[in-house]
Amino acid sequence: MKLGVVGLPNVGKSTLFNALTHAGAQSANYPFCTIEPNIGVVAVPDHRLAKLAALYNSAKITPTTLEFLDIAGLVKGASKGEGLGNKFLSHIREVDAIVHVVRCFDDPNIIHVESTVDPKRDIEIINIELILSDLETIEKRLDKASNMIKTGEKKYQVEVELIKKVKAWLEQNKPIRTLELAEEEKELVDQMFLLTDKPVIYACNIAEKDIGKKNAYVEQVEKIALEENAETITLCARTEEELLSLNEEERAMFMEELGIKESGLNQLVEKGYKLLGLISYLTAGEKETRAWTIKKGTKAPQAAGKIHTDFEKGFIRAEVVDWQTLLECGNYTKAKEKGKVRSEGKDYVVQDGDVVLFRFNV
Repeated sequence: MKLGVVGLPNVGKSTLFNALTHAGAQSANYPFCTIEPNIGVVAVPDHRLAKLAALYNSAKITPTTLEFLDIAGLVKGASKGEGLGNKFLSHIREVDAIVHVVRCFDDPNIIHVESTVDPKRDIEIINIELILSDLETIEKRLDKASNMIKTGEKKYQVEVELIKKVKAWLEQNKPIRTLELAEEEKELVDQMFLLTDKPVIYACNIAEKDIGKKNAYVEQVEKIALEENAETITLCARTEEELLSLNEEERAMFMEELGIKESGLNQLVEKGYKLLGLISYLTAGEKETRAWTIKKGTKAPQAAGKIHTDFEKGFIRAEVVDWQTLLECGNYTKAKEKGKVRSEGKDYVVQDGDVVLFRFNV
């Protein structure tokens, strides 16, 4: 899973990126301090791994990973090259979902590129730039499809009608993720790689003094997210960064003292998996306990292919047990003796938290 961290300049993007990835991206109180997108790969927190590793006395634990791209601040006119322009729109194109950091705090000492704090306006600025970029993409696609109609193939007529529908929606300043589409239409739109079709998590960046309190700015963002089929998280980027300097015990105490129930990374993982329809299955043994991320609805052979293509090609069956059941039984042998380990075939849909042993022919 690759998430692009975007927002207006000076909303806390790089501070949040630092907190999430420990990568130490430059953070400064002026626009465009991030010239190239900083990239950080982090382990996805998964409490199940340590428990399974202890059961198997595993030599190694390998969590699944999450990649963050810290993309420089967008401004009005970015789609026409203003600020650092189209270069950064192209970086957004590479990600699976967008983490849109929105400033939800007042601080006269931190410059706001638009002079005042207004989450609704800030969100609109970025959404409009992405919409304008999508309109440019759509215009090119429409010209090409219109020319192809001459071949007489019905699929091009269908494509032209769909593109016109998408164009009309964008011209109302509405992101494509809010447009209701039939399954076949959705498949075609996916091939257009539109920026406003990407799932969005709005990260409301609040002041430390507002942690655990009602915040009118956050309520604005939550309302917008509801209308857009997006998700929201609320955090204090600076506090998240401060937590990095503490050991695990100190961090837990500090979070409890401040009333922080869940870290920013945990919130993003949870919302990201939900938006993208992802789950994790597990493999465990003496050599390694590992998490594997797959799309919800993935069948056993394709899940096996995530480990190695040979597993999918030579798939025979999957021996499956729920991770909690396995822990309760004490070990794999006992779980099998109690009939808790199931033998599943090629049509089995792998579930979140399944511990799987794949049988295959080489």
